[in-house]
Amino acid sequence: MKLKQSVKMAVSAVFSNKMRSFLTMLGIIIGVLSVTLLISIVQGGTGKVTDSMDELGGDQIIVTVMDQHKKLTCTELSALEGTGGIKRVSPYLQGATTVTAGGNSDDITLYGITSAYQEVQGLDVEQGRGITELDRVESLQVCVVGTDTVNTLYGTTNVLGNKIRIEGYDYRIVGVLEEEDASMMGSSNSSVYIPLTNAQRMLKQTGITNFYLTAENETTLTEAQNTIDDYLRKKFGSEDSYTIINMSNIMDMMNTVMDTLSIMLGGIAAISLLVGGIGIMNIMLVSVTERTKEIGIRKAIGAQRSDITIQFMIESVLISLIGGVIGMVISQIVLTILNMVFTDYHFAISLPVGALALGFSISVGLIFGIYPANKAAKLKPINALRFE
Repeated sequence: MKLKQSVKMAVSAVFSNKMRSFLTMLGIIIGVLSVTLLISIVQGGTGKVTDSMDELGGDQIIVTVMDQHKKLTCTELSALEGTGGIKRVSPYLQGATTVTAGGNSDDITLYGITSAYQEVQGLDVEQGRGITELDRVESLQVCVVGTDTVNTLYGTTNVLGNKIRIEGYDYRIVGVLEEEDASMMGSSNSSVYIPLTNAQRMLKQTGITNFYLTAENETTLTEAQNTIDDYLRKKFGSEDSYTIINMSNIMDMMNTVMDTLSIMLGGIAAISLLVGGIGIMNIMLVSVTERTKEIGIRKAIGAQRSDITIQFMIESVLISLIGGVIGMVISQIVLTILNMVFTDYHFAISLPVGALALGFSISVGLIFGIYPANKAAKLKPINALRFE
């Protein structure tokens, strides 16, 4: 019953002077807003980066060969498939060039690929077909194009069977890719894909210098990396002749960086919560001074020190709790607006972040409310009643 009465009195004291209570809450509101907003934005950015990395493939390894003397061939790489945890090997060549058709031209990224490349990179063909093994073996002059390129050249994507001119050669369009959203790794919308053998001839490069490799599954990724590392070391004699990039390691590194960034930003934003706590303590001390007679009367009619302490502690916690809730509401409104502006991202206050921010704000109220509550409880009734 005493606790219920203390709560009623604390609520009455907080709402009897709304402006002062709001100004007292302001530090907590800003602190909670900062913590939830900054961490949620970092988490949203992390989610976007993770999704982009997942699209590339978490079970993928990228290999680049720098040695110009010894050559890798498609036959050698194909022989590695199905061994040592390796599922598919996809060599490719890449270069920049200009394509023309119907009097129009477009600057594109040219890829020379095998049939495995489309599977490894997740290229989706909307019309027609992709590059096949027969296209590579027979060096057929066929191509698969991105939507931006065909729209620039023809003004439409219904171009199957039409031809485009690449480096003086006419290539027949056999496939049009689905339009992709832009990501951190770019998109295929302004790209043209031709058989690898054609690209080797066009770019005057006989050996394979770049290829993707996928593992049977994520558990065999390390085994696959060791397999290709052993093979290339025997082939070239030195680890300096090639580089191996494990996408899984990059994802782990990115997650570690983002987690560290979240902790740093959260810690910086939490400083404003501490400032808000100091504001609560100052206002509560003023409140103790203003209500000295009230405290004296309550003690004179039988109130214990614990009753006074609990009342002022509840007031302090109530102010910080309401400030925390208001800060989270404002933060969610801001995040909703950001979601509307940046549609590729998803910003939201996660349950752990919300609980942490609210718990920290309540803790601030408790900690900074102890001294004013203790000062009020120690007042002697006779001195309190004589206070002017």
